[in-house]
Amino acid sequence: MSKTPQTDVGTSAEDKSISDQIDAIISESKDWRGRTLYQLRALIRMADPEGVEEVKWKKPSKPSGVPVWSHDGILCVADTLKNAVRLTFPKGALIKDPEKLFNARLDSNTVRAIDFHEGDLVDELALKELISQAVEINASKARKR
Repeated sequence: MSKTPQTDVGTSAEDKSISDQIDAIISESKDWRGRTLYQLRALIRMADPEGVEEVKWKKPSKPSGVPVWSHDGILCVADTLKNAVRLTFPKGALIKDPEKLFNARLDSNTVRAIDFHEGDLVDELALKELISQAVEINASKARKR
């Protein structure tokens, strides 16, 4: 899998690389949310160095879009909310979470999320484990195709 920054299909050469777009999203939050998103991004990349960064779902209410990390499918999505940074795992219900990091979207049949609030410490080891499990879940589904 390529580690080269990718651009969205149909964008011009003048547009920013995906990595630059995510850097800009992080910079938009000039408070603890930007620092938290920066930390989460670093952890995701450490946990899955072969993963692909993307920016998806650009719309008028979120013109920069949201950072997405994929590996044989979406692993997780980061969204900066008013009072939290939410890391959403689309297949989170399949992930074992012994450290109880998931604290949002718990009523969903498929999705789980973690809301990080100001002052929260990130359990780096436990988060890397969740990401590793998400990679394995996606890889097992890809092998079945």
